[in-house]
Amino acid sequence: MADGFGFCVEAVCGEARAGVLRTARGEIPTPAFMPVGTFGALRGLLPDEARALGFEIILGNAFHLWLRPGAEIIRRFGGLHGFGGWRGAILTDSGGYQIYSLRERRTLSEEGAHFRSPYDGARKTLTPEICMQIQRDINSDIAMVLDECARGDSDYETAQRAMLLSCRWALRCKSAHEENPNALFAIVQGGAHQQLRDEAAQRLAEADFDGYAIGGLAVGESKDEMREVVANTAAKLPRESPRYLMGVGAPADIVDAVERGMDMFDCVLPTRNGRNGQLFCESGVLRLRGAECRGADIPPDENCGCPVCRRFSRGYLHHLFAVGDALGGRLAALHNLAFYRRLTARLRRAICDGTFVKLAREVREKE
Repeated sequence: MADGFGFCVEAVCGEARAGVLRTARGEIPTPAFMPVGTFGALRGLLPDEARALGFEIILGNAFHLWLRPGAEIIRRFGGLHGFGGWRGAILTDSGGYQIYSLRERRTLSEEGAHFRSPYDGARKTLTPEICMQIQRDINSDIAMVLDECARGDSDYETAQRAMLLSCRWALRCKSAHEENPNALFAIVQGGAHQQLRDEAAQRLAEADFDGYAIGGLAVGESKDEMREVVANTAAKLPRESPRYLMGVGAPADIVDAVERGMDMFDCVLPTRNGRNGQLFCESGVLRLRGAECRGADIPPDENCGCPVCRRFSRGYLHHLFAVGDALGGRLAALHNLAFYRRLTARLRRAICDGTFVKLAREVREKE
């Protein structure tokens, strides 16, 4: 176990769990949503604004930060915390999904991923060992292993090849990470093929990582397939370890995953959709560009006490989007993050007091 790292489950309701993730930079109640700061910043928001909403952990992307500005620059600042002014914990994704997205200009080998940088076209090779060094330079509180992400609808042979390579890379990552006092999470791959997911979960659990993620979902498979994979795979992961569902999702997706035993989540939806004029509200999604918001002298979400809803009206936010002022997207993103933070806090309370099933039904009905 990494220095200062730990996890305990405090309450359960069915398979849903309320726990506490302990890091060197503080304790994180779970279920926990991690805002995405790919390049070391939450697009348009100050670190203190996210902290004020109650977030204790954010996500960065080691792949992108390695390419720009470079891990060696970040290391000079004492890591990403010093570089970006974030006082909480940081989890860094290794870049498996980014390599997947570059599939037209990359090749994979046992050594690692070979590709051209999307920024300057330079030839690059990312190996498990390099990936671990990058995340050590960044000083990630939680590092992720390098993996190959296959589409959720991949055929069996393709998914099996990616799963086996990911497992071999994970073991190399663990070996390269040995002197790093921070935590390391493994990633279970296997597409929508449960036999492969089971095999990956068993292989990785035997290697005794600090935590386990389910990757390679929301990339081609159906919602029903995703729910089934999450439920069956979570059941195969160590109960005493944190479980992280990568890149998911919408509020109902998070509820579904919590119901199936997952603890941690990340997704670009709250900030990206906010910049596009969509608010997540207690009553459902509100589209700020819509005519019904023009001149409306009511809070964006009347059931929300976030800084945006306390101060501004729907009519004002509609105006900001109509004139193209960047403040509109910034305020909408701030509200959406507040919504997600409140959602996970409500889920946690419901697990603890035995009302999770009722709350889950209410959230799904508003999607």
